[in-house]
Parts: sequence; structure tokens; C-alpha cells
Amino acid sequence: MTGPVAHKLVIVESPAKARTIGGYLGQGYVVESSIGHIRDLPQSAADTPAKIKDKPWGRLAVDVDNGFEPYYVVPRDKKSHITKLKGLLKDADELYLATDEDREGEAIAWHLLDELKPKKDIPVKRMVFHEITKQAILDAADNPRELDMDLVEAQEARRILDRLYGYEVSPVLWKKVMSGLSAGRVQSVATRLVVARERERMAFRVASYWDLEGTFDAGASKEPRMFPAKLHSIDGSRVAGGSDFGPDGLIKSKKEERVHLDRTAAEALVSALSDTTYDVRSVEAKPYRRSPYAPFRTTTFQQEASRKLGMSASVAMSVAQRLYENGFITYMRTDSTTLSGGAINAARTQVRELYGAEYLPDAPRTYTSKVKNAQEAHEAIRPAGESFRTPAQTGLTGDQFRVYELIWMRTVASQMKDAVGQSVSVRIGGAAADGRDVVFAASGRVITFHGFLKAYVEGTEGGKRSDDDQVPLPDLHEGDAVSAASLSANGHETKPPARYTEATLIKELEDREIGRPSTYASIIGTILNRGYVYKKGTALVPAWLAFSVTRLLEEHFPRQISYEFTAGMEDVLDDIAGGRKDLQTELGEFYYGSDTVAGLKPLVDGLGDIDARELATFPVGGPDSGINLRVGRYGPYLEGPDDEGTPYAVRANVPDDLPPDELTLEKAKELLANPAGEEIELGVHPESGLQIVAKNGRFGPYVTEVLPEDAKKNDKARTGSLFKSMSLDTITLDDALKLLSLPRVVGADPESGDEITAQNGRYGPYLKKGTDSRSLTSEDQLLSITLDEALRIYAQPKQRGRAAAAPPLKELGNDPVSGQPIVVKAGRFGEYVTDGEYNATLRKEDSVEAITPERAAELLAERRAKGPAKKATKKTTKKAPAKKAAAKKTAKKTTKKAAAKKS
Repeated sequence: MTGPVAHKLVIVESPAKARTIGGYLGQGYVVESSIGHIRDLPQSAADTPAKIKDKPWGRLAVDVDNGFEPYYVVPRDKKSHITKLKGLLKDADELYLATDEDREGEAIAWHLLDELKPKKDIPVKRMVFHEITKQAILDAADNPRELDMDLVEAQEARRILDRLYGYEVSPVLWKKVMSGLSAGRVQSVATRLVVARERERMAFRVASYWDLEGTFDAGASKEPRMFPAKLHSIDGSRVAGGSDFGPDGLIKSKKEERVHLDRTAAEALVSALSDTTYDVRSVEAKPYRRSPYAPFRTTTFQQEASRKLGMSASVAMSVAQRLYENGFITYMRTDSTTLSGGAINAARTQVRELYGAEYLPDAPRTYTSKVKNAQEAHEAIRPAGESFRTPAQTGLTGDQFRVYELIWMRTVASQMKDAVGQSVSVRIGGAAADGRDVVFAASGRVITFHGFLKAYVEGTEGGKRSDDDQVPLPDLHEGDAVSAASLSANGHETKPPARYTEATLIKELEDREIGRPSTYASIIGTILNRGYVYKKGTALVPAWLAFSVTRLLEEHFPRQISYEFTAGMEDVLDDIAGGRKDLQTELGEFYYGSDTVAGLKPLVDGLGDIDARELATFPVGGPDSGINLRVGRYGPYLEGPDDEGTPYAVRANVPDDLPPDELTLEKAKELLANPAGEEIELGVHPESGLQIVAKNGRFGPYVTEVLPEDAKKNDKARTGSLFKSMSLDTITLDDALKLLSLPRVVGADPESGDEITAQNGRYGPYLKKGTDSRSLTSEDQLLSITLDEALRIYAQPKQRGRAAAAPPLKELGNDPVSGQPIVVKAGRFGEYVTDGEYNATLRKEDSVEAITPERAAELLAERRAKGPAKKATKKTTKKAPAKKAAAKKTAKKTTKKAAAKKS
């Protein structure tokens, strides 16, 4: 008999990657996955080793009294897998650690080495690659390197730092705010940014201003003949616009005086200009040139996936991970905008083939990253291989196709010529009847050669003009006479600072150098999952809970919540990775402090009394209003005086979806006047004979029918949320009947025969035809839109990308267990019901039309009984000298890592 055949064992992180790489390496290799981290600090008391449980620092699993030595464990669900890996290693003659080439991947490789303990006669090699193509994998196998212990130590420093922060600060939140909360070195700062922006919106004071807009006629010989222009100045003084006002609603002090027009003045000026003749005062033409955008790195990819594809950062990274593991793109966690020589040639070849030689610059374009402390700098995110597949050649579908196409377009465009054209600024002047000299301004842009814009245009936010927008102006010259075809006075209001979206929050974190780009997706996911932040459309809105948490951290942990301190810690971690700073010294200062710095531990131990009630109390409309918002155990609520003036005698719940900046004093008084549970009788439904009442609920005011006491179990009262233009103070029976008539049948599509209905959902008003939903612009359209208007909407192409989330297919009331609204949605794998926490796919016998609230609750109960969906765990163990790589460390560090084996 013959024994087992010797092989080379290759260990990667994921099963998908193992399958792809195994196919490339062929016979002689066994490729297996570690399934993510195999060791980590213990996550619960049950996982904590008995030998450290009684230690003062046992809960931390970090020996803060002895050089911050971490104690790693193999989680219970990973032990059988470790046994499997050891069995494969027993018959191997070489071990390749092929995890990702970044700090996290290097740490996984080290933990594998330390846990598997290969025999001394088995060579251990570190195999790295940036794309999963056959050539790249074969080259990586032929050119291994040693384990980089500096990267391992930097990852360990970050892990310990985050452990100390989370495990010391979170218990403070449990005691003083609410149980189950968490604090994090970067997540808490990200939450603070969102809260700070909402505070700005709450303090914002609206300013109104007016201007004049006109359509001017350049004469029949000009093309285009008509062009728009806006009032620029009056008697040499600029007319005030939105950017001239501060958040207090007042005009900012500037060297040049601004003319602030109100409605009366603006309309009077229109009248004074009724017979005015105009001439061109100046024409300024400048060449326009726009260079291509650099290829994607992690953060620019996440931002653009949000803007163009409507994907959250976590979804975009998950899709990119699958593309990487299946050999379609290069590694997606990178700070680099560099392309390899082969990638540049591949991109240039496709430019020539797809767009023509005239779009190809003479020399390749090179890009350098401007990211401070750039690490993990493999290459930019690009299509894999020495020649690129077009999206159509990949065979991909759905989200993977969309993400690949985005990356492919950006990469190809980066090797194309500049877009060139001309921008023109024109000033047109005339005299008003009252003698005032007025000047109108017009600006235009014409692109004469689109260059890279032919392949790719970057997405924009906040109404900004995209790079390929063109506004042609007629060929005007100084002294030319023009006339005003129309003039109008238009009123405007200044707007508060825009809330962060995932894209803009990622950009803000990166601009402030807070955290690492590769962690932004998980950070945003954490603050959403913890309930600190929720989404309204694409905007990130802080919950009142986040205000309480942020207030506590700002008042008692000012250094740890500081933007500058958090950014500075990244420099420290990079210095540790580069061997320029010592891990133990830096952790000691962070935890215990120094003569000049307050450490985390003394702050926690010396907190003393914290008034939890004060932390959770926020006056509405100022300290003298007599109305407070309180963050309670079951959510936010209001306290106000009763009719006799007794302070805080009346309470009312605050709707879950009411943003903090919309809780004005007037809104608070309205909620207190009609607290949840109290009903306003409106009258009797003329058809059903049932009493109609209005009341406040968790999700705002609504109207509903009152069922008789002998109603059957399956009878459901019809309900309808009040429109934003309605209030409980003014709601009438007629209004209620209209609301209860929704959803309204608008008519049938004459081509398909499908019924079109107008419905109001959690995400706004919309039309529904089969599974095709289209958003409406206002709630009033629900009651007024005609079939012809609906057909015109459906005739337009459906908006993708940054459009708001698709409305639910059906709303079924609240789940009896979670209390959350149940809706039916369309997913990638068919329709499903969800209460926001659990999703349950509809069975074959279920249909969207026929499903009842009871059946939906039953499906969710079955799903809930199975427990939360399993997530990839990040687990780890103790450091021993990493074969040859360990020789690079000092004797002190080698001793430290060897000692870790004992745990």
C-alpha cells in the first residue's frame, strides 16, 4: 500500500477564492480556506480562558499590566476547521500562506502559522497577489516572500487599541444611557460627525432672498437665439445670493456690499425694466480642459457606487469581493491609484479599439495617490488580467455586472485624452426706468472634444453640474444689442447644510484622515445597525440616542472623541507598522496617560457621578419653552406642561422617522396636544358606518376606522397616514375619507391591461403597475393623478443609480413580535416580507396579492426562530516567531510572541 501523496498546502481566506485558485494551480496543490480569521480576542466570558478569568484585566483579555499582551482564542465554531487544516498540513511538504496582502491578511497568515505549528522541515512561504488570474497566481507561487512582522504588529496594535476603547467606554454607556450600546474609536467619531451636522441644521435660520431671471433674445441671426441670464448687480453692487448668507440667516460681512432684494423690490425692478434695451458689456471666453479621473481606490469606488449605483458601502464592497475572488477585478482594498504596465497597455488597447486612436494620448497616463499614510497600496481597483474583458464579455449579471462595468469604464477612461472646449461668461447691461444700472450675467460651456467623457462621467451630489453638461451661448460680442424676451422675479430660501450620505461621510472621514478606508464600510454599517443613525432616502439622520451618547463622550471623554486625536492615532499605527514607534509605549500612553495626556483608564475610573437624566434631556425651542425631549428606555418622548401649567405633566411619543431638525417647538406642541393613544373623533364613514378617528402613532399621525367589539379576528381596520401638508388640528372627515381610499386605482394600462394604482408608502408616494413602481413628486398627486398623467410617467425611462429605494410592493401593518411595520419587497431571489430586522422569502404557495398580515407574521416568526443570519467571524491567537520572518524582530519581541503560545 502507498501512503498519502505529498502536496503543497495553500491557505486563503474564503472558499470562493480557494475554488478559483485551486483551478489555476492544478495537481500537486491543495487549496483550502481559513474561512476568515481563525483566532481573536475572546468575544464572551464563555470564550475567555480560565487562567485569566480572575485577573483584573481578564474581561479585556489584554494584560494591561504586562506590556499589553493579548490573549487569543480559537472560537468554538472554528476548532473543527483547525483540525481539518492540521490534517491537510500533516501530509504537505510545503505550506503557502496566501491571505490578502494588507495588515489584516498578514495577521491572519501569522495566526495560521502560530496555530498550525508546521514541522521544522516544512518550508513556510508567504504567497501574495493582487488579482486572481492564472498568470498572477502562478507568478505568486513562484515568487513567495517572508511574513512581514511589522504589518502583523500594526494590526495587533489596532486590535488592542479598539478593544481597550470599546471595552472600557461601552460599559459607561450601558450604565448612563442605555444597555446594549457600544462605543468605538472610529465609530463614535463617525457618529459625532453625523450629530454635529444635525446640530448645524437645528441651529440654522432660513433667509429669504429674491433675484431676477430672464430669457434674452440675441436676434434671428444667432444660434441659439434665446439664452438665460440672471441679475448680477445693481449700480455696481452684487445682488445677494444663497452663498452670501450665514447659518444665522444674516448676510455675511464682506468687503463688497451686497444688495438684498425682497419680493417687493424685485417685482418693482421687473416693472422698471419693462422697456429697457440692453447691450453686451463684456464677453470673456476661456479654454475649458478636464483631465480624466484617477482609477478607483477603495474610498472613491465606495463614493461612486453610492452616487451612480445607489449601493451602500458595505454592499458595494461585498459585490467587489465576489468579483475579486472570481478573477474579474484586482484587490479592492487599496489606497493606490497606480496601474501596472500591463494594465495601462490593456486600457490603451481598449481605448484604441472601442473609441479610436484620436481618443488615445501619445503617452500613458500615470497617477500618484495623495492619501496620507497610504498603505495596502497594491494597485488601483481595475479589471483583472493583462487584457481587459468588456462588461459584455464577462457573462456577469445584476449587481456584479454593474460594479464591473463601473470599474471597467473608470479604468479605461483614465487612459484617454482630456476633454476640451470653451467656457464663456457674458455681462449684459441696461438702465431701469428709475435710472438704476442693472447687469445680468450669463455663463455657458461648449465641449468641442469629449475625450474621456465619451467613456465615463463621474457622479455628482447636491445639484452640482456634471462634467459633461453643456450650456451653449450665442456668439456675442461687446456692444451687441439684445432684448429681454421675458423677466421674472423669483424668491429663494437658503438651505441648511446637507446631511451626510454614505458617500459624503466616507469623503469626510478620509479628508479628516480618520480611520482606514478599508474599514469605512463596516463603520457605517455599525452605526446604522446600532441604531445611532438611520437612513432617510440616502441621507444619514442621527437618532436622538446618538445625541445622548455623543454628549456623554464630548463631556467626559473629550480627547478620545476628538477628530484630531483619532486622526493622529492613524499616524501612530503607521509608525508602529514602519518600526518607528514602540507598540507598548504607545498603548501605555493611550490607556494610562502621561504627565501631559489624560489616559483612558484614569478617565473611566474617575468619572464620578454622571447625571443620566441630564444627558438624555434636550430642551425644545430653548431652555424656557417648558418642553423637553427625553431619550428613554423605549425611545424618545416629549414632556410638557398640562392645561393647568403643571410642568412636565404631559408626555407624547416622538415618531421614529421624525428627524431631529424637524422637531420644532410648534411640532412639539402639536404632538403634546395629541399624544399617542388619544383619539380625535371625526365622524362616521358613509359606506361602512364605522367611526373614523385620528391619532398619533409611532410613525406619525394617521386616521383609522374603529372596529366594533364583535369584529371577526381577520377583520382589519383601514388606516391612512396623514399627508405632510395635514395636521391633527385641522384634519376633517372628508380628508380622512380620501386617505382611507388609498391605494387608489388610477386605471388600466391600455397595452398590458395591468392595473395602475397610486399608493403612499414609507418612502413616499408612488405608482405601481405589476412589479414596476414609479415615485411621485407629491402626496397630493395620489388623489389627483389621472391615467394619462400616469402613462406619461411610465413612458419615461426608469431612473436608476441615486434614485430613492424602490417602494415596497405591499404594506401589512405591524409585526406582533417586533412591533415594526411589515412590508413585502422584491429582492434578487424573489419577493419577501421584512420587518426591518428579519427577512423571510415567500413560499411557492404565497403571492404578493394574496398574502395576509397573519401569514407574513408567521413567515417572520419561522425565520426569527432560526436566529440571526451567520456572519463571517473575525477570530485569532498568540504570536510566536514566524519562521524566518521572526528573525527580523528584536529578542524582546521574539520572547513576547513565543509566550503567546501558552494561551
